[in-house]
Amino acid sequence: MTDPFALFSAWFAEAEASEPNDPNAMCLATATPEGAPSARMVLLKGLDGPEVPGRGFVFYTNLESRKGAEIAANPRVALLFHWKTLGRQVRVEGRAAPVSPEEADAYFASRARLSRIGAWASRQSRPLGSRAELEAAVEAFDSRFPGEDIPRPSHWSGFRVTPERIEFWRDMPHRLHDRLLFTRDGEVWRSGLLYP
Repeated sequence: MTDPFALFSAWFAEAEASEPNDPNAMCLATATPEGAPSARMVLLKGLDGPEVPGRGFVFYTNLESRKGAEIAANPRVALLFHWKTLGRQVRVEGRAAPVSPEEADAYFASRARLSRIGAWASRQSRPLGSRAELEAAVEAFDSRFPGEDIPRPSHWSGFRVTPERIEFWRDMPHRLHDRLLFTRDGEVWRSGLLYP
């Protein structure tokens, strides 16, 4: 196989059929400009098809969160998908860039109403005095936007991770695992095996 996106799509379809919870969950690793790492789980919300130049993996977040600030300062990130029931994982390394406002608007509009209210109410990653403070903010924005027409806040958007490396790992007996690495060389993907 010469296209890592096609292989990822096939593996992801199997994960959607077999994983009991959140097959689109991925660990996102970022780093500060000084190199201090940070990792957290986010959800894959888009995978570009072959017609999209600079194809990538899309997720959404509060741009003022810790991950948003770290990506703004250092766009090099890593993603990790782990599907335990399949004995597989996929590692992605690349650069994150903002999605278009139109993409962010479209995804934001597809979210549940309370999730959209939450995007306004949460000052993600900043200190919170009490749960009551968060609940009061949710109530305030719920009153501010009484219907379904809730605009996307300017501090909430998404990122597309354009990969430079994608590694596919498959569990094998006696820890003699399969590892297939794709590396981007311009617009061409090169592949090779790695020792387990």
